[in-house]
Parts: sequence; C-alpha cells; structure tokens
Amino acid sequence: MQESAEAATNRTKIGVAGAAAIGIGGMVGGGIFAVLGVAATKAGGATPIAFIVGGIVAALTATSYSRLSVAYPSAGGTVAFVDRIFGIGELTGSLNVALWVGYVATTALYASAFGNYTATLFPGGASGSPFLVTALVVTGIAGPWAINLLNAALIARTESWIVAFKLIILAIVIGAGVPAVNTAKLDPGAWKPPSAIIGAGMLIFVAYEGFELIANASTEVHNPRRTLPRAFGAATGVVICLYVLVAGVVVGSLSAAEILRSAEFSLAQAASVSLGSVGFKLVAVSAMLATLSAINATLYGAARLSFTLATEGELPPRFEQLKWTQPVGLHITAGTGLAMAVLLPLASISAVASAIFLLVFAVVNAAAFRAAADIGANRLLAATGALACAGSLGVLLLQTGKNDPAAIATLAILLLAALGSEHLTLKHLRTHRASGKH
Repeated sequence: MQESAEAATNRTKIGVAGAAAIGIGGMVGGGIFAVLGVAATKAGGATPIAFIVGGIVAALTATSYSRLSVAYPSAGGTVAFVDRIFGIGELTGSLNVALWVGYVATTALYASAFGNYTATLFPGGASGSPFLVTALVVTGIAGPWAINLLNAALIARTESWIVAFKLIILAIVIGAGVPAVNTAKLDPGAWKPPSAIIGAGMLIFVAYEGFELIANASTEVHNPRRTLPRAFGAATGVVICLYVLVAGVVVGSLSAAEILRSAEFSLAQAASVSLGSVGFKLVAVSAMLATLSAINATLYGAARLSFTLATEGELPPRFEQLKWTQPVGLHITAGTGLAMAVLLPLASISAVASAIFLLVFAVVNAAAFRAAADIGANRLLAATGALACAGSLGVLLLQTGKNDPAAIATLAILLLAALGSEHLTLKHLRTHRASGKH
C-alpha cells in the first residue's frame, strides 16, 4: 500500500515536460509579439543573432536558477533565493521590489502589444487611429483587472490552450514563411554594427523573461534534482530556436521600410507575405489572446508578489490590505502599467523591462556563485552569467541613454521608488520596534 500511495503521489507531481511547459508558456507570452519589430528595426538582418545573444544570457541564468531551485525549493522563487543567500536587508529588499516593478513594466509591454495588434483587426489598422490603439490599451488592462476582481482563474483555466494555440500559429508562420525568405536580407551585408546587434539583443531581453517561473513550481516537481535542470534547459533551448526562426522569417520576408512601418505588429505583417490576409489575421488574433492572457497572469502574480513582500516587511504595510477583495498591489500594478503603456512608446517600455530583469538576474547569478559549494553550481558558469547580465545591462543603458532618455528617466524613477519604499518600510519597522521596547 505504501508503494502504491507513493506512486500515486508521484503521478500528481510535475515532470520534465510539465515543468518545461511552464517556462515556455512564461517566455512565449506576449513578449515575442511585442518586441520582434523593435529588434528588427535595431539589428536589421542580424535580428536572429540578436535573439541568440539574448538567449545565451538567458540560458546562463537558467542554469543558476536550476541549481538554486534544486537546493532551495520554494514557491517564492527569485525572492526566496535572494533573501536566503544575501539575507533580508535594504538592498535585497529593494531588489525584490524591483522584481515587482519589472512585472509592472511587462504588464505595460503586453498591453501596448495588445492594443497595436488588436487595432489591426479594425478598419484603418493600428497606424490609422492612435486613439483606437490607446482605447484598446486601456481595455487590455481594464479587462484582466476586472477578471482578477471577479475570478482570477477564469483565463488561467484556458492558459494551456492559449499557449498551445499561439505555438501552433508560430509554427505555421515559420513553416509557411521559411520558403519565402529572401536570404540576401539575412546576409552580413544587411547587418547593423556589432554594438547595435548586442544592444538589440538586450533591448528585447524581456522576451526571455518567464523561464524563472519554473523555480516557483520547484516544490511541485517529481525528482527535482533530475527534473529541474532538464526543464530549464529544454525551455530555454526550445524558445531560443523558436525566436531565431521567427526572427529570420520576419527579417527575411519584409524590407527595412516595411519593418519600420509595421514595427508594432511586424509578425502579422510577415505572415501576410506567405499566408495573405488570413495569415495576418491569424497572427493578430493569436497575439491578442496571448497578450491578454499574459496581462491577466502578470497582474495576478504581481499582486501576490507585492502582498508577500509586504508580509515580509519589504513593502509598506498598506500593501497587505485588500481593496475590493484583492491585494492593493493589483490596482497599483494595473494603474502604473496603464500609465506606462499610454505614455511611453513600445521600445521604451521594452528597454525598461529588460533592464530591470537583467539587474535581477545578475543578482541571482551572483547568488548561485556565492552559494556554489552548497548548491553544486559551477562557479565559472555562475560568474559568467552574472558578468553577462551586468555587461548586458551596461550595454543596454548606454544604447538607451543615447537614443531614449525618456526610458532612462522612467527606469530611474521606478528603481528609486523601489529603493525609497524599502528604506521607508525598514525605517518604519525599526521605529515601531524601538517604540515597542519602551
């Protein structure tokens, strides 16, 4: 009886395929639909190379996550790793708050992509009516926000179907598009300078954000020591290949002028080359569903993260309060994300989100390096991952600083807000404890 009960328990746990699916679903959310045109305008024919550059950084970081997840299984994922290895303090607390801010930025990114792709289904398209795009951006956040108030699991129940649908659509686009690719457009002569290629890879790094969600499921997997490293490796490997192929189809199918004109919905435009208007609409609908589900999931996760940070004393106590039956963080995430989506262009939002996740991932790699002896990590790989993230962040900031000061200003404001909130929270706790002693 004991063996059969154990076998039944193991069957209910997540295997390699299931864990990898969590990472793939997290990465192939709305990101690729949002940032593909941004990368293509920056890197030209070397857009697939830009995705490889970003993928290498993601793969190195995924290796650190896999070791940390095996050694310290926790639903807290990133937050738990940082706090455990570096201790709870003002800097680590600020980093955890920055992670939440990163989810705010990705909410804005997905909402912007939702607005632009959905607008193409209306007469005049995305370029015909800026007001329409703005209205759809508002709808893209307001709808999932309302769903979270009523039934947060409503879209979550269909998430696996949405993931399968968008992967099928991407496979169709690749299959139909590869024969139509003009390889001359991918030749080194069509590449932008190396600095621009690397900068593009970092600008769209947010498209790889999501593999870390596997760590949050680490307590639910079967045989973690075997399952987690394989799941992280499979997820990042599959997504890198997928992104490179999709990027090749887009750049190889469209001229530079066409990419520039359709930067916000370039994947749909590329699909129309081989599949006509049907392909365009299929991709647009897929992007609409993918970004909508991504917004819903991000709002849900960000709200819970902010609530958890507040209970651990890393956000002000007000974040522990419920407003309309949901954590206050849900409403702040939705409101701030909406403001970013309306006020900032897509490239700026992508830069802000990518910079935040590169910063967070640099620290996670540093954590794996510091705890290498305890978690069985390769110190060289962990150090390389930390340096790759830090160096990539530097390149991104330099490139963005030259071309997009608004993005730098927004990033600075968000990070200062994270640091300030953590400082004030700890100051409040110290004052409260001191007064309690007297």
